Order: sequence, then structure tokens, then C-alpha cells
Amino acid sequence: MKGKVTDSLQTPLPYANVIAQPLDSLKKMTFSVANEQGLYRLELEQIPYTVSISFMGYKTHSFNINPTENKEEIIVLKEQPNALDEVVIELPVTIRQDTITYKVDKFITGDERKLKNVLAKLPGVEVEKDGTVRVQGKKITTLLVENKKFFDGQTKLAVDNIPADVVYEVEVIENYSEIAFLKNLVDGNETAMNIKLKENKKNFVFGDFEAGKGNKKFYRGHGNLFYYSPKTNINAIGNLNNTAEQVFTYKQYFDFQGGASSLFNKGSTTFDLTNNDLLQFIERDDVVSSNRQFGAINITQEVSNTLNVSAYGIFSKTKENTLNQQVNQYNNAFTEHKALASQTNNVFGIGNLHINYVPNLKSQWLFKTQVKRTNNHYNNTIDSEIAESHNTFMERRTVESSFFNQNIEWHRRQSKAHTFSFAANYTFNETRPNTQWSTTDDILYGLVPIVEDSLYIINQSKSTKTNDFDILFKHYWVINRFNHIYTTVRNTFLNHSFHTKDSQKLSNGMTNDFAPSDFGNLLDFRLNDFYLGINYKFKTGKFAFDQGAFLHHYHWKLDQNSASQNSKWVLLPNSSTELDFSQTQKLKLDYELNASFPGAAHFANRYYLNAYNSVYKGNDNLENELFHSLNLRYNRLSTYKGLRFYANVRFIQKVKGFENAINYEGINQYIMPILLNNAQSTWNIYGKIQKKIKRIDYSLGVNSGYSEYLQQLNDLLNTNYTSNVSYDLSMKTLFDDFPTIEVGFRQSFGHYNLNRNRSRFITSEPFINFDYDFLKGFITSFDYAAFFYKNKTSKQSSTYDLANASIYYKNENSAWSYKLEVNNLFDAQYKSHNNLSSYIVSDSRTYIFSRTIMFSIGYNL
Repeated sequence: MKGKVTDSLQTPLPYANVIAQPLDSLKKMTFSVANEQGLYRLELEQIPYTVSISFMGYKTHSFNINPTENKEEIIVLKEQPNALDEVVIELPVTIRQDTITYKVDKFITGDERKLKNVLAKLPGVEVEKDGTVRVQGKKITTLLVENKKFFDGQTKLAVDNIPADVVYEVEVIENYSEIAFLKNLVDGNETAMNIKLKENKKNFVFGDFEAGKGNKKFYRGHGNLFYYSPKTNINAIGNLNNTAEQVFTYKQYFDFQGGASSLFNKGSTTFDLTNNDLLQFIERDDVVSSNRQFGAINITQEVSNTLNVSAYGIFSKTKENTLNQQVNQYNNAFTEHKALASQTNNVFGIGNLHINYVPNLKSQWLFKTQVKRTNNHYNNTIDSEIAESHNTFMERRTVESSFFNQNIEWHRRQSKAHTFSFAANYTFNETRPNTQWSTTDDILYGLVPIVEDSLYIINQSKSTKTNDFDILFKHYWVINRFNHIYTTVRNTFLNHSFHTKDSQKLSNGMTNDFAPSDFGNLLDFRLNDFYLGINYKFKTGKFAFDQGAFLHHYHWKLDQNSASQNSKWVLLPNSSTELDFSQTQKLKLDYELNASFPGAAHFANRYYLNAYNSVYKGNDNLENELFHSLNLRYNRLSTYKGLRFYANVRFIQKVKGFENAINYEGINQYIMPILLNNAQSTWNIYGKIQKKIKRIDYSLGVNSGYSEYLQQLNDLLNTNYTSNVSYDLSMKTLFDDFPTIEVGFRQSFGHYNLNRNRSRFITSEPFINFDYDFLKGFITSFDYAAFFYKNKTSKQSSTYDLANASIYYKNENSAWSYKLEVNNLFDAQYKSHNNLSSYIVSDSRTYIFSRTIMFSIGYNL
């Protein structure tokens, strides 16, 4: 059934709601939201329905229908002359300006256990393996439960732990702001998801507990407790497992950063303070053994009508082993066969306190305090074989790191025309790694002053310390409804120290200090960034424009062998153009000229060991990077055509950029950063289109990346090219009382051209996912993927299968549940893949967790 909804003057009524309710209560409702022209479409079974059409300000029109053939129906609604009492209409999807609201019970089938299963069934919503949630391709940056942040708004803990049966409604809010009166002033590119709970789950403790025992001494224990009331929210999560289940990763540890709200990011300079000493401790997706302990609690208390306090604590301890085998092509000069066996032991904790004080409707204060602490141990065994040469190295590393952040924000709406924001931020970060390399083979020959010995033991101590002070003031001037002017004054002061010491421990107990050979760094790097910015934002018709520029004055000082200082002015323009075709169809183009400064390690002008086969030396002549950033985004949602589409194009051109100049002999490398003009350009294009035809949902996703960059190898400057293209084609059944089956095919192509030497890789992956809710209380799931990996250059190929299966039972009237699951059903040993690192193309095998068979018993509160 299709047609058009109009008023009595034949004017279309866009976004009118058309609902077909079966007279048989066991059948599912069908709905449609009319498009901008008032057109609607319903897909009906041959059963009796009551069709209701509603639109705000008009009388609801209803009629019965028993469809036996296609039908076209023009529906005319009459205006409602009298005001009525409140009427609540349960619409599956409503779109209101920048908010999409989903009524969850219109989409779920009963086989969902956690929030991630619910979200995956909402139109346009995707949940990635790492817990990232996207709506129409746009990442959810803040997750709320009952309008309050869930563990600082991170998505993974929420989607993996909130039970499915407590969710009533899901809201997606674009241009989200924690400060209510800044909502229409700031375009912070923040997108929030607000989870609303069922009424019977409020003022009531709910959650679940699960304990499981498996083969080979595998075990799993998991528990959640939640309590929500108008004034008090409590969330507690705990997990113990040795099955490689990732509850909270080291990557998320980095993501939980303090600082000013993201609404202040526009025009700011980025500082490359990436801590490579901690990156190696990030958990791998694939491990051969694992042991994890995790606990977290989040409490939010409304102390009064003006004061809200939130705090959370997170603790994690992880032990895991990995094994990776590589065939490395060194710029096609030679081939290395390499095996890496690693053991990591990570312990970290996070504490956070957030105070929100709203003394009146015109003012708001935010106080945020965060403390993080981590202690890590890493052992790595490296076997390297080149031609007839075979070497074995041992690497042991311990790293302690401490982080503290204090942020204060004040926002004031003085009048309709003038609003002010002030933020002050302080960050302290200290990392102390200690590393030891040992081998009986030659190590770092020609790179370091090694003394010949029966056993070579190289020690390194390193420390990095950062103190960052940031003050910002912003004024929002609303000239009228269509014209705004924003001004910004900001000052950032960064003090970054970097110390290294390298030496050799001799078998006679003596120490061979490398300092006389230009090793060892003692560097203090200070940078002050003062800038002024202005943006003019205006709207005309369906277009909205935001044009501006930020004038930065950089002053930096290096204190190492001798003191030196530099300063410069840089103008960074930006612009944004948005075209709203309708509430469901938008096009946005963003452009910025960005600046980035390196950290102290890049300036350190004395040598230090970077790895078992490389020595690094900084460059005190470096300055800031400059790069153009262009982003084009389009999205469309049409319930009339059952169509969901989004596409994004991103282009980055480095006007001036850092690249590593590398000189190598065999596997030994000497690395130094240099600043090059037009150093790199990168394109990335991705998009997805989904089309619902009757009870089948079809999907096609494409992701394409291309990069061209300069690289200096052995004093020769080369231009390298890399491209990666992948697509994902699938179809999914949406029938009632029938299994949900998704079948599809993924394929990715990698093409690397390094110094005119080409490497090509192809991975093909047919897959199937199966979910079925049958009898009363049984849910079965199965997923399978076959991988066909081929190195087109070396003519090498491999094939492997990955599958998981489970069956779950819970009686509707019982709190107990039972689950039997098998992971890695076919006991695959490894995964094959390729990657590019600097000038090395690797063909890799990563060994994975063995088959696990787990029986679990659960209890739901």
C-alpha cells in the first residue's frame, strides 16, 4: 500500500506517521514516515489491519483494510480546530530537528541480551567490534543513560553490559552540548546517544550475574549491578576471565583523557605527545593465552537542584601472550623471516570526579578531576633470519606512568545576544620506562659503541614529563537569529622534558656507558601558543555557513647542550558549509588549515636506542607541521523508500610535515626526523547504502584509502604510494517467526608501491550470521567466515575458517539462564594479513586463541 498524505488544500504533510496495526495481536505492527512530499509506503501481509495516519495539528484518520493486492491511497487529513488533552502516540521512529528517537520494542525480536544487540537492529545504527557506535556513519562520542553520562560517556562499557530488556527508548542527538544554553551556539561535532529505561527499571536494582566453566581450565565470571532513580545512579561492573574476552582495553585507557570540552577544539594546535613506550602494551585482538581481571563503579548523585556530582573508578589487570610470524620485505633489498613471541602484564587504574554546578538558569560551572596510574611489564623474544644469518634477541621492559588533570569551566548567558565561556586546564603526565635487550649475537653493529662480550646486555632508562597549562575565553554574540559572531582568546603553555641513558652491562660487572659517543639526552622543551580567533556564522535559506580564522603566535625554547629559542606567527583559516535539504537529508563540507608541534623526543639531538635494531636521534631544527584538512559528508534517511545512505570523503595535504629519514644496513636502522614540503597527501572515501525490500535488508559498504608520501632512505628521497580498497556486500532477513539470517561477502585489496617496488594483497571473506528465537526461551546463534588470503607478489596464499556458535535458554518466568557456547569452532591456528610499516612490507601470521567450549549459568535481578 502506498500513497500520499495531504491536507484539505492538497498540500503535502511531510513526516506524517502511517501505522498499520494488525487485528491479530500476535502479528507485528508496520509503520512508515512520509517523506518531504508526503509520500508513504507500507509493506503488508494478507491479513486485516487498522491503518492510522497522524500529524500534529490534524485529526487522526483511521480505517480498516484487508489487503489482497497492491493499492494506492491518497489520505486527506482535516485540521484539528480545538485543543485536546495530551495524546501519547507510540511511533517507531521520530525525527525532530537534530534528534532521532527510536522506540526499541518496535525493532527487537526477543533474542537480544545486551544493549549492543538492541542497537544493531535499529535502522542506520552500527556497533563495531571494539564497542564504537555509529549512526549513519557518524561516531557516537558521548553515551548517556537517563540523560547522565555512563562512565564519562564511553560506549564500550555500556553496549557490552547494559541488559537489553531494560531499554525503552534510544535517542540520537547531534551537536550535543553538556551546557544546555550553548546547544544552538556551538557546532562541536559531538553526537550523543541517550538510553532511556523502562519505568519498572527505575528506583529498582537490576543487573545480571554469569559464571562459566569450559574446557582446558577456561573460566569466565561476569556481573553487573545498576540502580537508577531521579537523584541517584549507580553502575557497577566486574569481570574475570581467561578466554581472551576484552572488557576494557588499554586503548580505552588512553581515550579516558581529561581536559576542556571538545567545543573548544576548533582552531587549536595539536601537540604530538604520543607515548610510544606505552603503545606496545595495548592489548591485541588475537592472543594465544589471556587472563583478565576488571572492576568498575560509577556513581552520580543529584545533591540539590543546583549541584550534581559524578565519580567513577576503573581497575584492570591483564596478562596475555602473543605470537606473530612475519616475512618482511625491506624495500625489496632483502627478505627477513621474523618471529615475535611476547608476554605483557598490564595493571592500571582510573579515578574521576565531575562536579556540575548550576546556580541559576544563566550560569553553569564544571569541575573535572582525573587521575590515572599504570604499571606494565613486557617481555619479547625476537628471532630474525636473513639469508644464512640467524639472530635471537630478548627484550624486557617495565613502564610506570602517572597522569593528573584538573579542569574548570564557567559558562554564562548574559543575555539573548551575549554568552561567555571560560576554561582553565592543567595536565601533568609522567612516564618512566626501563628496557633491557640481551643476546649472544651481534647487536646494533656499527650503531652503538658495543664492547665485545660473550653475552650482550644493553640497558636503557628513559623518562618523559609534561606540564600543560591552558586558559581560554570565548564570547558568543548572537546578532540575530541568522547571524552569529564568535571570538576566542586562548593561551597554552607546554613544558615537556625528555631524559635518556643507554649503557652496556659487561660480564665482568663493569658498565660501558654510551654517553661519550653522543648518547644520552637531557632536554627541556617549552612552548607557548597564544592565539586570537574569530568566526562568523550565518544562515540563509537551507544553507548555513561558518567562516573564521585563528592567528597563532608560537614561541618555543630548547634547553639541551645549549639553549635556543624561536618564534613565529601562523594564520589558520577554517570554514564550514552545511546544506539541509530536509531533516533526513544533509550535506556538510568542512575545511581547516591545521598546525601540529612535535614532542620533545623529536627535538632531542643526541642518540638513544629505539629498538633492538634501531637508533634514533632527534632534530632540533624542526618546526610545526602544517596541513590542509577537507571533509565532505552526506547522509540521507528515507523511510518511504526504505533507504539509508551515508558517504564521507576526507582529504589531508601536508604543506610541511615530519617524515623519518632512515639509513639502514641489514636490519639495523638509524632514524632521524626531517621536515619536508608537501610531505604527504591522503584520501579516504567511505560510504554505506542500505535498502529494505519487503522483508530483506540489503547493504553495500565501501572503504577506499590512498596515500602518497615522501621518504628518505639511505640519503635518497623517494615517493611512495599505498592504496587500500575494501567492500562489504550483505543481505539480511527481517521476517517474523523466522531466523534472522545474514549472508555476505567482504573483500579487501592492498597495493603498496615503495621505491618503485610493488606489493599486492587480496583477502576474500564470505560470511554468514544466524540468530533464531525458538520454542519458548531458546536462542541459538551461529557466525561463520571463510578467509582466502593471497600475496599476489610472492604467489603465497592461505585459507582458514573462523566460526562461533551458542545456544541460550531462559524461562520467561525464571531469573535463571543457561548458555553453551563454542568459540573458534574449527580450532583455527592463525590469521593471515599484510601491513606496511615505514619502508617494510610484511606478510604476517598472527596466532589466535584456541577453541573454547564454555557452559555458563546466569541470574538476572
